[in-house]
Amino acid sequence: MAEEIINRVANSKLKTFDLEDFYVPGPRTSIDISKWLLEGIVLVESRFRESLKTTDFSIYKDHYVVINCSTDAIIPQWAWMLVQSQLHGIAKKVVVGTQEQLETELYREVISNLDVSEFKDIPMIVKGCSNKPVPVAAYAMITDKLQSVAKSIMYGEACSAVPVFKKKKQLS
Repeated sequence: MAEEIINRVANSKLKTFDLEDFYVPGPRTSIDISKWLLEGIVLVESRFRESLKTTDFSIYKDHYVVINCSTDAIIPQWAWMLVQSQLHGIAKKVVVGTQEQLETELYREVISNLDVSEFKDIPMIVKGCSNKPVPVAAYAMITDKLQSVAKSIMYGEACSAVPVFKKKKQLS
């Protein structure tokens, strides 16, 4: 007679936390300011300002925007400020940097406002694979957030999880 197979993972208190569930939906757009520079590398203030005036920034309505420069141009701080000022009230969020920095900032906002009290004294597993762009920093942020409440934190899948944190037992 064969023994009954018991799914210990399904019967455990282990909860899976999938960062992909907290991906902020919406269009992502990158604005490369080199197109407004002389030969892509020299910022001429009057020309730069004129380029901004003639650009239709309304196309970025409700977008998450990254402002960057793809060339080795030296960009003064005020130039980034001018571009930001054109996007104010149009874009949902603007970040100077990279797409990953934008995603990190979006996850930072979501995770900082997350109520994790439901995970008190629960063993947690942070799912490792995702189809959406989850930045590396988001894994560190959620670990920090969960560590204050969770019994333990693992990374990966239940069948092959990597232990990350285990709460020390309190002596009575």
